[in-house]
Amino acid sequence: MEPAKNSAGSRPTHVPDPQPQPETVRHAPDKPDGVEWILIGPAGLRAGWSILLFAASFYFFRLIVGTLFYSSGIVGEMRVDSAGFILLGAFAALVALAATAAWMALLEGRSILDYNLADRRLPRHLVAGLVSGFAAISLLVGSLSWGGWLRFGAAGPAGAKALSLAALWACAFLVVASVEEGLFRCYGQFTLTRGINFWWALLAQAAICVYVLVRHGGNGGNGVLAAAGLGLIPCLILHLRSAGQSSFWQAAWVTSTTFALYHTHNRGENWVGILAAAAIGFVFCVSVRVTGSAWWAIGCHAAWDWGETYFYGTPDSGMAGQGHYLSTAPAGNALWSGGADGPEGSLLVLAVILLLAAFLILVYGRKKLHGGEGSTDLPAA
Repeated sequence: MEPAKNSAGSRPTHVPDPQPQPETVRHAPDKPDGVEWILIGPAGLRAGWSILLFAASFYFFRLIVGTLFYSSGIVGEMRVDSAGFILLGAFAALVALAATAAWMALLEGRSILDYNLADRRLPRHLVAGLVSGFAAISLLVGSLSWGGWLRFGAAGPAGAKALSLAALWACAFLVVASVEEGLFRCYGQFTLTRGINFWWALLAQAAICVYVLVRHGGNGGNGVLAAAGLGLIPCLILHLRSAGQSSFWQAAWVTSTTFALYHTHNRGENWVGILAAAAIGFVFCVSVRVTGSAWWAIGCHAAWDWGETYFYGTPDSGMAGQGHYLSTAPAGNALWSGGADGPEGSLLVLAVILLLAAFLILVYGRKKLHGGEGSTDLPAA
C-alpha cells in the first residue's frame, strides 16, 4: 500500500531521527578561597567576625552619641545615682545600639527583628516579664527581711513626687534593660547561636577567665570564674551527645558569662552578685528559647531593677539610687544580706533565680512542647 501523499501531491520526504543532544555539564560552585572562607560561611559573614564588627561599631556609635549628649551639658549637671542621669546615659546607649543593629542587619541581609525581637505575643510576654521580675525581687527582699538580714527604715516621698519618681525610674530601667538585653540576649545570643560550637565556646570562656585573672578579679571576678566553670560539664555533655539546639546553649554559656563580666565594672559588686548576674543571664536565655523572643527578659530585667532601686530602696549592684519609695539597710553577715552589693549579693538570690527558671519551664516550656505559645524554633541563620 502506498504511503499518503502530502498536500503538494509529492511523497513525504524522510525525516531523519533527531541526533541525541549532549548532556549539559553542571559545574560545582567554586569553593571560596582561603581569605573568603575565613570571612564567609554558609550563612554569610561568620558569627565571630559579626560579633567583633558589632562590638567595634557599637563602640563607635556610642562614642559619637555619648559625646553629643554630654557636650550639651545636661548630663553633667545631674548626680550619677539619679534617675535622670541613668535615663539619659542609657538612652544614649540605646540610640547607639539601634544604629549598630540597623547597620549589622543591612550588612547581614536581615531585619532587626530577626535578632530575637519578632514576637506575635509581644505585649503579653513583656507584661508577664514585668510581673515576674517584680514578684521575684519582692520574694527576695521579703526573705531577707524575714531572716533578719534586711531592715526597713522610713518611707520616702509620697503623693505626686513619689509617682513622678516611680515613672522616671521605670523609664530609666526599661531603657537599661533594653540596652543590656539587646546586647546579650538579642544580637549576641542570636549571632553566636548560628556559628558557635563547644570548642569555640570553650575558647571564649578561656579568654574571659584569662582577662579576669589579669585584672586580678575586678569587682567580684571570682563569680565570673565560677560561672565559666559551672557551664563546662553541661555544655560538654551536649556536645558529646550532639544534642539538637546545642549551639543555642553553647551561646547561652558565653553570653551569660560575658554578662557577668560586664557587671564587674560596677562598684560594690561581690562574687555572689556576679555569679547571680550570670545565672539570671542564663535564665533570660531560657526565656528566649521558650517564648521565642527577648521581650519577657526585657520586662523581667526592668521590673527587677525598678523594684530593687526605687520601690524597696536597696542597692542595685552596689549603686544606691537617689530618690526611692522605701528605705532599707542590710544587716548581719554580708554573705546572706548582700552587704553593699544589695539583695543581688545574697546567697538567697540564687534560690530566687532557680524559681524563675522553674516558672519559665513550667509555664512556657510546657506550651512549647505541645506546639503552643513559643513553640516555633529560633529562626534559621
